[in-house]
Amino acid sequence: MATNAFDVVADRARRSLLDLLLAGPRPVGELARETGLSQPNTSRHLRVLREAGLVRVRIDAQRRLYRIEAAPLRAVDDWLAPYRRLWAARLDALGGHLDAMDDERTEQTTKQTSEQTEESGP
Repeated sequence: MATNAFDVVADRARRSLLDLLLAGPRPVGELARETGLSQPNTSRHLRVLREAGLVRVRIDAQRRLYRIEAAPLRAVDDWLAPYRRLWAARLDALGGHLDAMDDERTEQTTKQTSEQTEESGP
């Protein structure tokens, strides 16, 4: 059984469950409806998440409410840090390029407007 965060989040269904739990605690039935998984399948994925420490369960009357536990994801976040820096640098470069394109378009529009104004003259 997968017990470390890397193995657990490798599964798309479990990542979807974690995404839903970001909004707050939810019962298994609601999670099953929103993911399109059967309730037994959702419960199995939640068990794996619980065993890895990624979710906690609280019993509320007849319901089990699941909530995310972010601490075990620290290892994944630490591993992703250098890649995040790589992408940040690339996104900054893209942002600079898009800003330059926007400046160029603004310049062209201003020039065209000026030329049209001169042509129509008094």
